[in-house]
Amino acid sequence: MEKYIRVLVAKPGLDGHDRGAKVVARALRDAGFEVIYTGLRQTPEQIAEAALQEDVDVVAMSILSGAHPHLFPKVVELVRANGMKDTLIIGGGVIPEGDIPALKKAGIAEVFTPGTPTGDIVEFIKTHVKK
Repeated sequence: MEKYIRVLVAKPGLDGHDRGAKVVARALRDAGFEVIYTGLRQTPEQIAEAALQEDVDVVAMSILSGAHPHLFPKVVELVRANGMKDTLIIGGGVIPEGDIPALKKAGIAEVFTPGTPTGDIVEFIKTHVKK
């Protein structure tokens, strides 16, 4: 039986806009991934716990609020503290180009900004998930 890639799509912080996250979640599902969507206003602790409980291969976060410099690294820290060393962690949303290097240094594997084709996200995940 083929093991599907499991992706947790999460909206950290107080950001109340989730259309982009839902579009990405649907594209990932349509690509054959198992997708778990956490819903809005999740704390880093809730996201890390959901990743652990759902035994996901990927944590994909979406943010528009500008809190990514704090929230994304905190999620990475908590996911890694849960022993999920091989879990791919990606981010997306309205993130200034200048912030991306620090996010990558903090453990975010890739950052997808508005206008990124969903196929690029699918291919990145397929290429980088460790099986």
